[in-house]
Amino acid sequence: MLTNKKISVIDQFGLKGRNAIVVGGAGDLGRAMVEAVLEAGAHAVVIDVDERLRDICASFRTAGYHVHPVLADISDREQIRSSFATALGLLNNRVDILINAAGIQRRYPSEDFPEKDWDDVIKINLDATFFFSQLALKEMIRAGYGKIINIASMISFFGGITIPAYAASKGGVAQLTKAFSNDCASKGVCVNAIAPGYMDTQLNSALIADPVRTNEVINRIPKKRWGLGSDIKGITVFLASEASDYITGTIIPVDGGYLAR
Repeated sequence: MLTNKKISVIDQFGLKGRNAIVVGGAGDLGRAMVEAVLEAGAHAVVIDVDERLRDICASFRTAGYHVHPVLADISDREQIRSSFATALGLLNNRVDILINAAGIQRRYPSEDFPEKDWDDVIKINLDATFFFSQLALKEMIRAGYGKIINIASMISFFGGITIPAYAASKGGVAQLTKAFSNDCASKGVCVNAIAPGYMDTQLNSALIADPVRTNEVINRIPKKRWGLGSDIKGITVFLASEASDYITGTIIPVDGGYLAR
Protein backbone atom coordinates (compact mmCIF):
# COMPACT_ATOMS: atom_id res chain seq x y z
CA MET A 1 0.00 0.00 0.00
CA LEU A 2 1.31 3.46 -0.90
CA THR A 3 1.98 5.82 1.99
CA ASN A 4 2.42 9.57 2.03
CA LYS A 5 6.03 10.70 1.90
CA LYS A 6 7.09 12.50 5.08
CA ILE A 7 8.21 15.79 3.64
CA SER A 8 7.48 19.32 4.76
CA VAL A 9 5.24 21.57 2.70
CA ILE A 10 8.13 23.98 2.15
CA ASP A 11 10.33 21.18 0.84
CA GLN A 12 7.53 19.96 -1.43
CA PHE A 13 7.63 23.24 -3.32
CA GLY A 14 11.42 23.35 -3.62
CA LEU A 15 13.25 22.51 -6.84
CA LYS A 16 16.75 22.16 -5.46
CA GLY A 17 18.65 19.53 -7.44
CA ARG A 18 16.12 19.53 -10.29
CA ASN A 19 17.05 20.20 -13.91
CA ALA A 20 14.74 22.24 -16.15
CA ILE A 21 14.57 22.97 -19.86
CA VAL A 22 12.54 26.05 -20.72
CA VAL A 23 11.58 26.56 -24.36
CA GLY A 24 10.76 30.17 -25.21
CA GLY A 25 12.38 31.68 -22.16
CA ALA A 26 13.23 35.04 -23.75
CA GLY A 27 9.57 36.07 -23.99
CA ASP A 28 7.72 37.96 -21.28
CA LEU A 29 5.98 34.98 -19.68
CA GLY A 30 8.79 32.57 -20.47
CA ARG A 31 11.35 34.74 -18.72
CA ALA A 32 9.14 34.90 -15.61
CA MET A 33 8.88 31.11 -15.63
CA VAL A 34 12.65 30.75 -15.94
CA GLU A 35 13.07 33.11 -13.00
CA ALA A 36 10.54 31.11 -10.99
CA VAL A 37 12.27 27.74 -11.34
CA LEU A 38 15.69 29.28 -10.71
CA GLU A 39 14.48 31.01 -7.55
CA ALA A 40 13.05 27.67 -6.39
CA GLY A 41 16.50 26.08 -6.75
CA ALA A 42 16.54 24.40 -10.17
CA HIS A 43 19.32 24.45 -12.73
CA ALA A 44 18.02 25.45 -16.17
CA VAL A 45 18.76 25.58 -19.85
CA VAL A 46 16.72 28.08 -21.86
CA ILE A 47 16.04 27.62 -25.57
CA ASP A 48 14.97 30.55 -27.74
CA VAL A 49 15.67 32.13 -31.13
CA ASP A 50 15.93 35.63 -29.65
CA GLU A 51 19.52 36.89 -29.34
CA ARG A 52 18.52 38.69 -26.13
CA LEU A 53 18.56 35.27 -24.48
CA ARG A 54 22.33 35.52 -23.94
CA ASP A 55 21.98 38.72 -21.91
CA ILE A 56 18.98 37.38 -20.01
CA CYS A 57 20.87 34.29 -18.92
CA ALA A 58 23.98 36.33 -18.15
CA SER A 59 21.94 38.51 -15.78
CA PHE A 60 20.58 35.42 -14.04
CA ARG A 61 24.08 33.98 -13.69
CA THR A 62 25.31 37.26 -12.22
CA ALA A 63 22.59 36.86 -9.61
CA GLY A 64 24.03 33.46 -8.72
CA TYR A 65 21.74 31.11 -10.63
CA HIS A 66 22.77 28.11 -12.73
CA VAL A 67 21.40 28.72 -16.24
CA HIS A 68 22.61 28.35 -19.83
CA PRO A 69 21.24 29.76 -23.12
CA VAL A 70 20.79 27.70 -26.28
CA LEU A 71 19.85 29.62 -29.42
CA ALA A 72 17.63 27.73 -31.85
CA ASP A 73 14.84 28.24 -34.37
CA ILE A 74 12.21 25.84 -33.07
CA SER A 75 10.15 26.04 -36.24
CA ASP A 76 12.84 23.71 -37.63
CA ARG A 77 12.48 20.14 -36.39
CA GLU A 78 16.17 19.40 -36.74
CA GLN A 79 16.97 22.39 -34.54
CA ILE A 80 14.42 21.12 -32.02
CA ARG A 81 16.30 17.84 -31.82
CA SER A 82 19.76 19.41 -31.73
CA SER A 83 18.85 22.09 -29.17
CA PHE A 84 17.27 19.50 -26.89
CA ALA A 85 20.38 17.32 -27.13
CA THR A 86 22.59 20.31 -26.31
CA ALA A 87 20.38 21.26 -23.36
CA LEU A 88 20.40 17.70 -22.06
CA GLY A 89 24.19 17.61 -22.23
CA LEU A 90 24.43 20.86 -20.25
CA LEU A 91 22.23 19.27 -17.59
CA ASN A 92 24.37 16.14 -17.22
CA ASN A 93 21.90 14.11 -19.29
CA ARG A 94 18.95 14.47 -16.92
CA VAL A 95 15.84 16.58 -17.36
CA ASP A 96 13.22 16.69 -14.60
CA ILE A 97 11.15 19.62 -15.84
CA LEU A 98 10.20 20.75 -19.35
CA ILE A 99 8.38 24.05 -19.83
CA ASN A 100 7.00 24.76 -23.31
CA ALA A 101 6.56 28.54 -23.20
CA ALA A 102 7.26 29.52 -26.82
CA GLY A 103 4.41 31.15 -28.70
CA ILE A 104 3.65 33.55 -31.53
CA GLN A 105 0.51 35.31 -32.74
CA ARG A 106 -0.83 36.42 -36.12
CA ARG A 107 -4.06 38.38 -36.67
CA TYR A 108 -6.16 38.39 -39.85
CA PRO A 109 -9.82 37.72 -40.60
CA SER A 110 -10.36 33.99 -40.90
CA GLU A 111 -11.35 34.21 -44.57
CA ASP A 112 -8.12 36.03 -45.43
CA PHE A 113 -5.69 34.28 -43.08
CA PRO A 114 -2.38 33.77 -44.96
CA GLU A 115 -1.13 30.23 -45.43
CA LYS A 116 2.40 31.08 -44.28
CA ASP A 117 1.14 32.67 -41.07
CA TRP A 118 -0.96 29.59 -40.37
CA ASP A 119 2.10 27.37 -40.83
CA ASP A 120 4.32 29.61 -38.68
CA VAL A 121 1.88 29.67 -35.75
CA ILE A 122 1.22 25.93 -35.82
CA LYS A 123 4.94 25.10 -36.03
CA ILE A 124 5.89 27.21 -33.01
CA ASN A 125 2.83 26.87 -30.79
CA LEU A 126 1.80 23.26 -31.37
CA ASP A 127 4.40 21.27 -33.31
CA ALA A 128 7.32 22.38 -31.12
CA THR A 129 5.33 21.59 -27.98
CA PHE A 130 4.72 18.08 -29.26
CA PHE A 131 8.29 17.37 -30.36
CA PHE A 132 10.02 18.81 -27.30
CA SER A 133 7.59 16.93 -25.06
CA GLN A 134 8.20 13.71 -26.93
CA LEU A 135 11.97 14.07 -26.54
CA ALA A 136 11.66 14.90 -22.84
CA LEU A 137 9.24 12.06 -22.19
CA LYS A 138 11.74 9.48 -23.39
CA GLU A 139 14.21 10.72 -20.77
CA MET A 140 11.63 11.17 -18.02
CA ILE A 141 10.03 7.76 -18.47
CA ARG A 142 13.47 6.16 -18.33
CA ALA A 143 14.10 7.96 -15.03
CA GLY A 144 10.59 7.29 -13.71
CA TYR A 145 9.94 10.95 -12.93
CA GLY A 146 9.20 14.20 -14.73
CA LYS A 147 7.06 17.32 -14.98
CA ILE A 148 5.96 18.86 -18.28
CA ILE A 149 4.29 22.26 -18.23
CA ASN A 150 2.71 23.56 -21.41
CA ILE A 151 1.33 27.02 -22.08
CA ALA A 152 -2.28 26.88 -23.20
CA SER A 153 -4.48 30.00 -23.27
CA MET A 154 -7.92 31.42 -22.66
CA ILE A 155 -8.26 30.67 -26.36
CA SER A 156 -8.04 26.98 -25.48
CA PHE A 157 -11.59 27.46 -24.15
CA PHE A 158 -13.10 29.76 -26.78
CA GLY A 159 -12.39 30.91 -30.32
CA GLY A 160 -11.29 34.54 -30.15
CA ILE A 161 -11.45 37.01 -33.03
CA THR A 162 -9.16 37.09 -36.11
CA ILE A 163 -6.84 34.43 -34.64
CA PRO A 164 -7.86 31.08 -36.19
CA ALA A 165 -4.31 29.68 -36.20
CA TYR A 166 -3.65 30.68 -32.59
CA ALA A 167 -7.02 29.26 -31.53
CA ALA A 168 -6.31 25.98 -33.30
CA SER A 169 -2.81 25.76 -31.82
CA LYS A 170 -3.87 26.48 -28.23
CA GLY A 171 -6.85 24.17 -28.46
CA GLY A 172 -4.36 21.58 -29.67
CA VAL A 173 -1.99 22.26 -26.76
CA ALA A 174 -4.81 21.63 -24.28
CA GLN A 175 -5.75 18.32 -25.88
CA LEU A 176 -2.12 17.31 -26.33
CA THR A 177 -1.56 17.92 -22.62
CA LYS A 178 -4.40 15.53 -21.77
CA ALA A 179 -3.26 12.91 -24.29
CA PHE A 180 0.32 12.88 -23.03
CA SER A 181 -0.92 12.74 -19.44
CA ASN A 182 -3.10 9.73 -20.18
CA ASP A 183 -0.16 7.89 -21.72
CA CYS A 184 2.50 8.85 -19.18
CA ALA A 185 0.98 9.44 -15.73
CA SER A 186 1.45 5.80 -14.73
CA LYS A 187 5.11 6.07 -15.79
CA GLY A 188 5.93 8.82 -13.31
CA VAL A 189 5.41 11.86 -15.53
CA CYS A 190 2.87 14.61 -14.83
CA VAL A 191 1.79 16.72 -17.80
CA ASN A 192 -0.20 19.90 -17.18
CA ALA A 193 -0.85 23.22 -18.86
CA ILE A 194 -1.19 26.79 -17.66
CA ALA A 195 -3.80 28.89 -19.45
CA PRO A 196 -2.83 32.55 -19.03
CA GLY A 197 -5.60 35.09 -19.31
CA TYR A 198 -5.14 38.50 -20.85
CA MET A 199 -1.51 39.26 -20.04
CA ASP A 200 0.43 42.50 -20.48
CA THR A 201 3.00 41.04 -22.89
CA GLN A 202 4.47 41.83 -26.28
CA LEU A 203 2.24 39.13 -27.77
CA ASN A 204 -0.81 41.23 -26.85
CA SER A 205 0.64 44.61 -27.83
CA ALA A 206 -1.88 45.17 -30.63
CA LEU A 207 -4.77 44.34 -28.32
CA ILE A 208 -3.44 46.56 -25.55
CA ALA A 209 -3.06 49.46 -28.01
CA ASP A 210 -6.74 49.21 -28.97
CA PRO A 211 -8.64 51.28 -26.35
CA VAL A 212 -12.00 49.72 -27.19
CA ARG A 213 -10.79 46.12 -26.86
CA THR A 214 -8.70 46.98 -23.78
CA ASN A 215 -11.77 48.42 -22.07
CA GLU A 216 -13.80 45.31 -22.97
CA VAL A 217 -11.12 43.06 -21.52
CA ILE A 218 -10.71 44.98 -18.25
CA ASN A 219 -14.47 45.14 -17.72
CA ARG A 220 -14.66 41.34 -18.02
CA ILE A 221 -11.79 40.60 -15.59
CA PRO A 222 -12.93 40.62 -11.94
CA LYS A 223 -9.40 41.58 -10.81
CA LYS A 224 -9.71 44.68 -13.06
CA ARG A 225 -6.21 44.54 -14.52
CA TRP A 226 -4.11 42.78 -17.13
CA GLY A 227 -2.02 39.87 -15.90
CA LEU A 228 1.75 40.16 -15.42
CA GLY A 229 4.61 37.73 -15.75
CA SER A 230 4.90 37.65 -11.96
CA ASP A 231 1.36 36.27 -11.77
CA ILE A 232 2.47 33.05 -13.42
CA LYS A 233 5.52 32.30 -11.27
CA GLY A 234 3.74 30.60 -8.38
CA ILE A 235 1.76 28.15 -10.51
CA THR A 236 4.93 27.34 -12.45
CA VAL A 237 6.80 26.30 -9.31
CA PHE A 238 3.78 24.37 -8.06
CA LEU A 239 3.43 22.33 -11.25
CA ALA A 240 7.20 21.77 -11.47
CA SER A 241 7.51 20.57 -7.88
CA GLU A 242 6.57 17.51 -5.82
CA ALA A 243 3.65 19.51 -4.43
CA SER A 244 1.74 18.66 -7.62
CA ASP A 245 2.68 14.97 -7.89
CA TYR A 246 -0.99 13.89 -7.95
CA ILE A 247 -2.06 16.53 -10.46
CA THR A 248 -1.87 15.70 -14.15
CA GLY A 249 -3.86 16.29 -17.31
CA THR A 250 -5.14 19.65 -16.11
CA ILE A 251 -5.47 23.01 -17.84
CA ILE A 252 -5.20 25.65 -15.10
CA PRO A 253 -6.39 29.20 -15.86
CA VAL A 254 -4.39 32.13 -14.49
CA ASP A 255 -6.81 34.80 -15.62
CA GLY A 256 -7.86 37.12 -12.78
CA GLY A 257 -11.26 35.44 -12.75
CA TYR A 258 -12.00 36.01 -16.46
CA LEU A 259 -13.51 32.58 -17.14
CA ALA A 260 -15.73 32.73 -14.07
CA ARG A 261 -17.31 35.94 -15.32
